[in-house]
Amino acid sequence: MAKINDLVKTADWKLEKHVPVIDCSDTVVSNKIFEVKVAIGKEIAHPNTSEHHISWISLYFQPDGEKTAYQVGHYEFTAHGASVQGPNTSAVYAHHGLSTWIKINKPGILFAVSLCNIHGLWQSSKEISLK
Repeated sequence: MAKINDLVKTADWKLEKHVPVIDCSDTVVSNKIFEVKVAIGKEIAHPNTSEHHISWISLYFQPDGEKTAYQVGHYEFTAHGASVQGPNTSAVYAHHGLSTWIKINKPGILFAVSLCNIHGLWQSSKEISLK
């Protein structure tokens, strides 16, 4: 039986423009709010056109010792330049990046998953420890 994780790709974000890059402190204070940023293709820009774009990014946190990852948020990008005049004619384009604030009381792993409308699902992860 096929599994969704068989479709999710990973790669080095320095070489691949589809990988979500998680940017936050490696170590945070327990129960103190901290910022997490996720961008697509940090070193190599991903296109943002009507024909080729990032549709969404989901962010998850899995505390150490737990089997479940908790969804922090799901961020959809719906403005990719399409208008009634056709593709790439709109006055607005959503940028495929996000900034959010969270707090945790256990160390664990942040996971970011993104969807490129042409190249499918991509993921990355980052371990977070507590001070």
